[in-house]
Amino acid sequence: MGKAAALLARIAKMAPEMVELMRVITAVPALGPVNGGQGELAKLQALLPHLAALGLTLERVDAPDPRVESGLRPNLLAWLPGGDGPAAWVLSHLDVVPPGDPAAWGGDPWSLRVRDGRLYGRGVEDNHHGLVSSFFALKAMKELGITPPGRAGLVLVADEETGSGHGLEHVLRTRPDAFSPADLIVVPDGGDQSGGLIEVTEKSIYWLRVEVGGRQTHGASPHRGVNSLMAAARMMVATREVIAGFPQTDQRFGLPHSTMEPTRIEEGVANVNTIPGRTVFYLDCRLLPEIPLGEVEAALRQRLATIAEQEGATVEISEVQRLQSPPATPSDAPVVRALQAAIRRVHGVEARPGGIGGGTVAAFFRQRGLPVAVWSKTNPSLHQPEEWVEIDTLVRDAQVLGLIFARLWDQE
Repeated sequence: MGKAAALLARIAKMAPEMVELMRVITAVPALGPVNGGQGELAKLQALLPHLAALGLTLERVDAPDPRVESGLRPNLLAWLPGGDGPAAWVLSHLDVVPPGDPAAWGGDPWSLRVRDGRLYGRGVEDNHHGLVSSFFALKAMKELGITPPGRAGLVLVADEETGSGHGLEHVLRTRPDAFSPADLIVVPDGGDQSGGLIEVTEKSIYWLRVEVGGRQTHGASPHRGVNSLMAAARMMVATREVIAGFPQTDQRFGLPHSTMEPTRIEEGVANVNTIPGRTVFYLDCRLLPEIPLGEVEAALRQRLATIAEQEGATVEISEVQRLQSPPATPSDAPVVRALQAAIRRVHGVEARPGGIGGGTVAAFFRQRGLPVAVWSKTNPSLHQPEEWVEIDTLVRDAQVLGLIFARLWDQE
């Protein structure tokens, strides 16, 4: 049996171990302070004994954060030594999103449940799926004594769910020499249900906070006030007009056009019979990569200012997140070709390069000229109650990543 076949066979037997590691890490909430948590340190500490047992070289690149009790947000590079060739890296994130309404779950979100070949719990798909699959890909290599032609490693980062300023962005700023354009970099945090989408580009992300000022008054005398909620409602409707001014399409994306959606409204007056004098809402804009964010900003400001003047209100727009999409990873990049071969072998699917509307940490690699591919055989349960992942998917994705780590995608 050749090395590649032996690696695939070894990973195929690891499903029970995968379930147990998933059980360990699901039990440790890792919410960023923005989401009311203490960060990711406890989750990383739960993982460290498993990483150390593999004999991996470990390097912490923690980011200071006074908002959490530990004072830091943990980031870790962990790798198997290899030859002098380019490295292969798989990046997963440690943090998760809040579980939401407990009543919408079939059990405790922080306690793994196994049913009909699926694992249920907060974080099991986003992003424990990638973390567990990549860990066992390395573990199988280690057990078989396979030495990769270049180092094979994991990148475990904090803060992905709330901007990555304390996560990958910090790692790349602190350790710019850790990665090379020749490296194979995979982020298993996006894809489709067939395993056939390799994400090479994504839309720009532009989140905005819009504060509308009016004049509060009694509900029976609206003429004495300025209804900030009415002005805000007009502004929210007008966002459709603004985004219609950017009609470009790109067929690499499942939704081939840009979007601008009102998503959140802060709590205003508590009683029915008061005209509000202040209303705050938020916009989530996903824009095609070639559209300059500055042009969208200018068009939005002009339209909302016009409405404010008509209503006798004021409007202030501030940025929550602004990320102009960098140039795409070339569709024929080595990491894309390697993934296509490995996916074909394991999943029997002809994978295609394409784009997604959601942002990923891959953008930070691309900003620095590092070709990266986002891929996994994903499902739509992420961020939802009853988040799940199939055990078979964990195994098969580990097989794909094992072939990438060992550079054996085209060998027996």
